[in-house]
Amino acid sequence: MKLKIKHLVRDLDLELLTDEKALQREVKSEMLARPGVELAGFLDFFDADRLILIGSKEAHFMKLLSYDVRRQRIEDMFKKRPPGVVFSINVEIEEPFLELGNLYDVAILKSKSRTTPLSGTLYQYLHSKLAPRTSLHGVLLDIHGMGTLITGKSGIGKSETALELIKRGHILISDDRVDIFEAAPGVLIGSAPKILEKFIEVRGIGIVDVVSMFGAGAYRENKKIRLVVELEHWKKAKQYDRLGIETETIKIFDTEIAKITIPILPGRNVATLVESAAMNQKLKYLGYNAAYELTQAVGLKARGMKRDEEDEDD
Repeated sequence: MKLKIKHLVRDLDLELLTDEKALQREVKSEMLARPGVELAGFLDFFDADRLILIGSKEAHFMKLLSYDVRRQRIEDMFKKRPPGVVFSINVEIEEPFLELGNLYDVAILKSKSRTTPLSGTLYQYLHSKLAPRTSLHGVLLDIHGMGTLITGKSGIGKSETALELIKRGHILISDDRVDIFEAAPGVLIGSAPKILEKFIEVRGIGIVDVVSMFGAGAYRENKKIRLVVELEHWKKAKQYDRLGIETETIKIFDTEIAKITIPILPGRNVATLVESAAMNQKLKYLGYNAAYELTQAVGLKARGMKRDEEDEDD
């Protein structure tokens, strides 16, 4: 994955202080470089793929050096052609950075933020753009706050189900193709490819713009995936889970996500089933499992006890 400096400038509202040709430079690493030993002249472990961040501490350290030494240290770093240098708001940018930035095609950027929040913002942004991605065929929706990925074979009715759910007030993230990256261990974020944002394709109708049809609240850019619902045609020989005590999972990257398989039959309201599955899974995350409660009650009944009697025994 690569990210051009021009996208960084646009999305994070940074000011470019060197020639515009530097906008085409590419950032290849999500990690940042905070030059410390590099400014002291030790460059053996300098990673030229990283964006350099300079805050007040680095700036004050450089002022302890003579002008000629400062210029030489900057040039030593720039000769390795890092993509750019971002300065926090309170740092005064000296002329050698601008001169050598233009000479070695290194973008010199100025932020409106202080060093600590700028560091966090840059890392989160770079991680979201440069983290490994995978794409799945399906529809991603926000159903009552639950990122729900609907999958299934082509033509089974994923988009039609999504359209009905959007009509009920739920939110579209992506239709047909869902791009997914792991923001942190256990956290999967899904979004739409740029060209597919806001659009949904329904057979027999065509392309639908959900924002134009249902309003701005019908679409959001990304969502944490909490549940996968697979739609499949009813298989008579297959035994489907009727209680839901055991939760099936699917692994995406290193993260396990709960998965539910819903068999499709004529007359079944698929949108209602998907909506109910999302709400039921949300209750499980909140600590309430209806299947477990029922089996506990049945077990007590079989033993001739009531729930309050069991509580008294405890």
